[in-house]
Amino acid sequence: MNYERRTANGTVELREEGETLTAVGYAAVFDSTSQNLGGFVERVAPNSFRKTIQETDVRALFNHDADSLLGRTGNGTLRLMEDDHGLRYEVDLPNTTLGRDVAELLKRGDLNGSSFGFRTISDSWTQTEDGYPLRILREVALRDTGPVTFPAYVSSEASLRSLAESKELTIEEVVEAAETNSLTDIIKPKEEVVPEEPEELHSTGPAPSSFIR
Repeated sequence: MNYERRTANGTVELREEGETLTAVGYAAVFDSTSQNLGGFVERVAPNSFRKTIQETDVRALFNHDADSLLGRTGNGTLRLMEDDHGLRYEVDLPNTTLGRDVAELLKRGDLNGSSFGFRTISDSWTQTEDGYPLRILREVALRDTGPVTFPAYVSSEASLRSLAESKELTIEEVVEAAETNSLTDIIKPKEEVVPEEPEELHSTGPAPSSFIR
């Protein structure tokens, strides 16, 4: 399903209200340029999550592990919202061994990264101001979000698949271009060659119109 993961470092903290422990963080920051993903960088556009957080029962997972469930939007233990900064999440940690462990790690500051797993619905490819290949996520389908031990903005073939399809290339060709830092040659539109107009022929005779009476 072309599942991808992205992370944001230093964006999760623990809040305590009575007996409720809540992990609060940003899984994505809008319009922030990622690190080099292997031949390109990436940004998340505002409103990329607007539709999916209204329609999808998203899970809060620890380290993207399906067996490490912390909450879900379907029953309100996970709440997702977009603001001017990015995709914000709040998950009420369960009174389980996992929930208590995550709360303790957050309290100690051992966990400081958040992540989200997704499938791309719409993206576009362009270049940064410096001419480096840039992918912009326009709309995504969320699968999960939550705190992670090792934040890592890792690329995958799924990231390059839409570019391959739009340029009618194989994924292997695009991956090779990414590995050789030549994605710009694929993204950049080819310059149209305008044929030169032929020079007017020199003639010493009368113009054709001079014979018309």
